[in-house]
Amino acid sequence: MAARRRSSGTRTGPVGGPGAPAPSEHGARSRSRTAEPLRAVVDGGTAELVADPDHPHAYSLLIDGAPQSHVDLDDPARLEFAYQRRIGHVIDLVAPPGRPLHAVHLGGGALTLARYVAATRPRSTQQAVEIDAALVGLVRSELPLDRTWRIKVRTGDAREGLARLPEGWADLVVADVFSGARTPAHLTSGEFLDDVLRVLRPGGWYAANLADGGPLAFLRGQVATVRTRFEESLLAADPAVLRGRRFGNAMLLAANRELPVVDLTRRIACDPHPGRVEHGRPLRDFTGGATPVTDATAQASPAPPADAFR
Repeated sequence: MAARRRSSGTRTGPVGGPGAPAPSEHGARSRSRTAEPLRAVVDGGTAELVADPDHPHAYSLLIDGAPQSHVDLDDPARLEFAYQRRIGHVIDLVAPPGRPLHAVHLGGGALTLARYVAATRPRSTQQAVEIDAALVGLVRSELPLDRTWRIKVRTGDAREGLARLPEGWADLVVADVFSGARTPAHLTSGEFLDDVLRVLRPGGWYAANLADGGPLAFLRGQVATVRTRFEESLLAADPAVLRGRRFGNAMLLAANRELPVVDLTRRIACDPHPGRVEHGRPLRDFTGGATPVTDATAQASPAPPADAFR
């Protein structure tokens, strides 16, 4: 989900479940940029595909008016939302440029980041889990994937889908799961991270798109939880979000290996919407003694304010 053009995964699960319509030959490509948005009822609400006025075959996906994803069918390596650009930088740095990856995407949406991996790292093998089967069908029909891409999309709960993946399979696990604009509680705990670690190869990376505001209690708790499972972690977000001045997205990155903090900081600072990276002692100070989250204490992320998407 994206506050101020932030994606939300109003879902968790695979794209392309039983009964999903076959991809159309042209999909959204055949619609005029001046046409009315395509609207469809999906499991998570009302989905809209809105044409990008600046790019002929690019579209934003909204669920109940909240921006979820942006896809450019002509250039899948173009990432429009700030949080997606930050995760894109992670994808660029997780392994030598161009090397194929095994990637897991918890929360599918329009599969923007899976498309990015496929476009920038050919022959990558990817698994996506999206809970909203109707949304999966809409995306397959109107924003079809290149048939040569190795992207397998399943419908179902993200944690249940993760549990079905083999041990040590993934170079990267990306969590971008929202339900009603909130990260579900069962995807915020240390026990959830135990399964992330099981699926990751030694030295693999975990990246999560999270949203918070105000006192940032949820975000502090997520950092504290990640620090109990991973040796290294960092947090990247708009400085105003990190100061609690507005509700917005933050990317939490973790691995049991040294992270490329300097390179990632430089890239994020040079984005069209620059972000700040916290790591090391500043990140410990940010956590402020927050208690790690367990399955027994987990709560969903806070709901965004009414004006978050205006």
